[in-house]
Amino acid sequence: MDKRIPLRATALAALLACQPVFAADVVISQMYGAGGNSGATLRYDYVELFNRGSSAVAVGGWTIQYASASGTSWGKAELPAGTSIDPGKYFLVKLASSNTAVGADVAADFYSGSVNMSGASGKVALVNNNTALTGGQPSSASVQDVVGYGSANFSETAAAPAMSATTSLLRANNGCTDTNNNSADFTAVAPQFRTAASPANMCNSGPVPQPIVPVCPATAKLNFGAGGSIALSASDADGIVNGAVIISGAVSGLNLGSLTPAADIGGSASVPLVASPSVAAGTYPVAVKFSNDQGQDASCTVSVTVEIGAGAVVRVPQIQGSGASSPFNGAKLTTEGVVTAKVGSGFFIQDAAGDGDPNTSDGMFVYMGATAAAVNLGDLVRVSGTVTEYKPGGATRSYTELSTVTSIVTQSTGNSIAPSNIDLPGTNLANVEGMLVRFPGALTVNATESLGSRGELTLSVGRREIPTNRYPARSADAVALAAQNAANMITLDDGLFVTPATVPYLDQDGTVRSGYTVSGLTGVIDFGALGSGGAGFKLQPTEAPVFSRDNPRTPVPEAVAGNLKVASANVLNFFTTFMDGTDVLGQIGQGCTLGSGTSKANCRGADNMTEFVRQRDKIVAELKAIDADVVGLMEIQNNGDYAAGYLVDSLNAAYGKVEYAYVPKPAATGTDAIRVAMIYKPSKVALVGGALSDAAAVNDRPPMAQTFKANNGAKFSVIVNHLKSKRCNGATGANTDQGDGQSCYNADRVAQAQQLADSFVPQVVAAAGDPDVLLIGDFNSYGMEDPIMYLTAAERQLRFENQLERFVRPNGMPHSYVFGGESGYLDHALASAAMSSQVAGAMEWHINADEPEVLDYNLDGKNTAAQALYNALPYRASDHDPVVISLNLAPSYVDVTSSVQIQRSGLVQGRFSSVGTATAWLTNTSGADMAAPVQYVLQGLPAGVTLANATGYVNGMPCITAAPSLAAGAQATVQLQFNNPSRVAVNYTPKVYNGSF
Repeated sequence: MDKRIPLRATALAALLACQPVFAADVVISQMYGAGGNSGATLRYDYVELFNRGSSAVAVGGWTIQYASASGTSWGKAELPAGTSIDPGKYFLVKLASSNTAVGADVAADFYSGSVNMSGASGKVALVNNNTALTGGQPSSASVQDVVGYGSANFSETAAAPAMSATTSLLRANNGCTDTNNNSADFTAVAPQFRTAASPANMCNSGPVPQPIVPVCPATAKLNFGAGGSIALSASDADGIVNGAVIISGAVSGLNLGSLTPAADIGGSASVPLVASPSVAAGTYPVAVKFSNDQGQDASCTVSVTVEIGAGAVVRVPQIQGSGASSPFNGAKLTTEGVVTAKVGSGFFIQDAAGDGDPNTSDGMFVYMGATAAAVNLGDLVRVSGTVTEYKPGGATRSYTELSTVTSIVTQSTGNSIAPSNIDLPGTNLANVEGMLVRFPGALTVNATESLGSRGELTLSVGRREIPTNRYPARSADAVALAAQNAANMITLDDGLFVTPATVPYLDQDGTVRSGYTVSGLTGVIDFGALGSGGAGFKLQPTEAPVFSRDNPRTPVPEAVAGNLKVASANVLNFFTTFMDGTDVLGQIGQGCTLGSGTSKANCRGADNMTEFVRQRDKIVAELKAIDADVVGLMEIQNNGDYAAGYLVDSLNAAYGKVEYAYVPKPAATGTDAIRVAMIYKPSKVALVGGALSDAAAVNDRPPMAQTFKANNGAKFSVIVNHLKSKRCNGATGANTDQGDGQSCYNADRVAQAQQLADSFVPQVVAAAGDPDVLLIGDFNSYGMEDPIMYLTAAERQLRFENQLERFVRPNGMPHSYVFGGESGYLDHALASAAMSSQVAGAMEWHINADEPEVLDYNLDGKNTAAQALYNALPYRASDHDPVVISLNLAPSYVDVTSSVQIQRSGLVQGRFSSVGTATAWLTNTSGADMAAPVQYVLQGLPAGVTLANATGYVNGMPCITAAPSLAAGAQATVQLQFNNPSRVAVNYTPKVYNGSF
C-alpha cells in the first residue's frame, strides 16, 4: 500500500527548497559510510532498514541508492528477490569498503559491494524498484524514504548530522520515529547495527527500549614497558548492562579485565582495558562492545597510544621482532649495541647478549646519511632515533633500521661480538639482518657485472644455473631449481654504496671471475638496492675476503684436435659507424640504418673512435687466439660487407699476413642495425657457391648459410643464427613473459626455430648436395628452452644434436652467458646427424661472461681508475663467450696408390707436334671393390708440360678420372695427352685416389 503523504500548505517551505517528505512503513533506520576508512570502526558501509508498520512488507527488487552530497549520479544495491521484512524487524544491507583490512566486520543479512558511501556527507534513498534515480533532487514516486546527511542538497526538511569514522546515523526510537525531518530524526552515535535476527521492536506496543550508553575515553596514552589500565563503563536507563568484549583485531598485550555488571536497571557497568608491559610502542584503536539483558549492544573505540618514555632503552631484538616489519616502526626510541661495522652511510650495532631467539635478529643498521658517525668498532653505544622500515626501489620487503638519529653516547670501548656461523641455502637471512656472521664454507662468485659500478659480487654455494638451461621450461625440476636458486644468493659489497674510487677484490691479473671461490667470509648482513637492479641481501665484509682462482683464465681455447675448427663469436655490436655520428674513416654526420631510417641514434657499440679502437683490439685478440678456420659472427653492423671486411683486415694485420677473408653477404641481411656474418681461412676451406639467407617475415635478423669445401674434399655447411632477443620492449600477446623462465618473445623464437628447421635447412642441404650442417650462433634461448627442444627433438626427421650437451655437460655446466647471477648458454653448436659423427669436440672459451664488465672497452660511467684497467687482451671482448667446435671431416677421397698396380707406356711424341701421348693401365689389387670414382693424379710434371685432357686438379696437380668404379682385380685404361712444346722427357710420379675431388 502506498503510504506517501501528499504535500500540504504547511510543507510549502520544504517544497520551495525541493526537500521531499515521505511516510512509509519501511524506513532507513541506521546507516554508516566510513567502512574501511583510516581509523574506521567497521570495515564496510551499511544501511539498516526497519518495518515500523503492522504488517510484513515485500522489498525484493527494491534498491538502496546513493549519491554524493551534490551529485546527480546514483549508485544502487538491489535487494534480493523474495525478501520480506516483518513488522518491528530490521534488515541490514552491508555495502562497499575502502579497505577490508581496517575495522571490524559487519554481520549483515545481505551484502552488495556496488555502493560506496561517503563517511561524512551524502544522500541515501530507498526506492521500490531497480531504476536508477536521476538528478541531484529526484522527485520519483518510487522513492520510499530519503536521508540526506552532512552537506547534502537533498533530504527530508533538513539534513541529518554528518557521520565520521566512528559514528553512524541512528533514527530515534529504534527506528519508529519519522517526522519527515532528517535533522530531527537522526543522531550521530557509535555504530550499533541490527539485523533480522535482532529482537522485534513494535512501534505501537509500549515504551521503546532505551539504548546502551557506553562511556570510553577517545584516546589514552601509556608508557612503553610500564603497562596500565583504562577505565571503561556503560549504562542503560531501562536495562542492566552485563557484558563487554573487544571486537577489533587482537593486539598482543591488550585485553579486557573482569567486568563489574550494573547492579540494577539504569546502573553503570565497568571494565578495565588492561595493557601489559610487553605491548610494543605504537597506536592501537580498540573497539569494545557492551551488551545488556535486553539483547541490545553498543560500542565505543579507544585509541591507545604506547609511547617510549624518556630514558628507556629498547633492546635491538625487541625492535627487530619476529615479523616482516618492526613492531616499533615509526617510534622514536633509544637502543644500545656494540658497533660491528662502519659503512659509507652509517654503522651496524649488535646487542651484546642477544635474546637467544633465532627468529629475531640481534643486529641492526644505524643510518647516518652524509653525517660522519663518531664511533669506532667495538664501542658499546646508546643511540636515539626513529625506527624506520627502509624499502629500496624494486624490493619486495623492507629493512629495519634506525634513522633520524638525535643522540649517540659511547658507554664503553674494546667490546667484541663473535660472528654467528650461517650457511646458504638454509638460512633465512631476514632473521640475521644487521648481524655479524661468518660463512664457514666456500662461496662461489656468480656474477661480476656490478663490480666496477657498485663494488659488488654475487655469491652463492656453487654456480647457480639458469633453470631452463638444465631442465625443460615449466617442468617440476625447473621450478624446483628456481626456488633453490632464490634461496642461494648473497651479494658481497664494499661498504660504499657508490662507484668505488678503486675497483675492489681484483687479483694479480686485474680480474675477479665468476667461478672464483671464497671461504670463511665474515661481515654484517645488509639489505639494499643492487647495482644490477632490484634489491637483495648483501654482506658488508669486516675481514678482507681472500679469493681462490678456481676458474682461471686460459690464454687460448683448449679445444681437442681435429682437422678443422669452427667458432661462433658474438662481437657485441661491432660497428664501424659510431654513436657520435663519426666513422672509422673520420667522416662526420654519419648514421646507421634500422628499418627504413638512417641516423646516428640507430648506431650501437662504440661511442667514438677511441672506444672503437679499444673494442676492435680486444675482438681481434679473441679471434686470433681462437684461430678457427670458419667463424660465425653475431652483432656486426649491417652495412653491407664493410664492417666484416674491416674486421678481416684488422685480423690479417695482427697475423702479419693474409689469413682470413669474409664470406660475401647473402642477398638478404634483414632490417635490424646488426646482422650475422662469416669469415674463413681460404687456405683451409673454399667457398662452394654463394651465401644463402632466409628473409622470411619472422626473421628480422635472417640466418646466413655458407657451404665450404675442406682441403680433403669434404663439404659441409654452416648456418649462423641470431634469434629474437629476450628483452620485453613492445612484447604483446604470446610474446609477453609467460612466467616460465623463458622471458619475452619466446613465441617468436620458436617460430624462427621452426622456420630454420623446416624450411631453410632443407634448402641449404639441397643446394649443397650434402647433409653435413652445423647450426651456430646466439639463439637467445638457453639449453632446454622451447626453440632448442624443437631443433633437437628425437622425433624430427632432420634432427640436430646438441654438441655442448654432448661434450661439455658431462664435465660441468655449459654456459656462455651470465644474467641475474645465474649462468647458462645462449650460444649453441647444433649438428645434423651426418655432421655430428664428424664432430671431435666442442667447448666454450670462458673469456667474456665470467669477466667483470668494468674490464670492457667502454668508457661510459667509468672513473679514471676503472678506465685504466683496460688492456688489449681478449678478456671481456664481449658479453657472450665464444663457442669452438673441432671437426674431423671424413675426406671425400683416399690415396689407394699402394693398392693399385700401375703400368705405363712410353711417350709418343709427334715429330713436328708439341703434343705427346701415353697410356697407363691401373689394376685393382686391393682385393676389394672400389665403388667411388678412381682418379689418376700426375705429381711433379716437368716445367712447361701440361696434361691436355685433365678432368680436374687437386692441390695444383692435374688429374683424370680413370673409371667411375673399379672392381677387385679389374683394370682401367687411361689415355694421356700432354702439351709439351719444348719436347722434353715427360717424367712424373703417378698417384691413384678413390673418391671425388
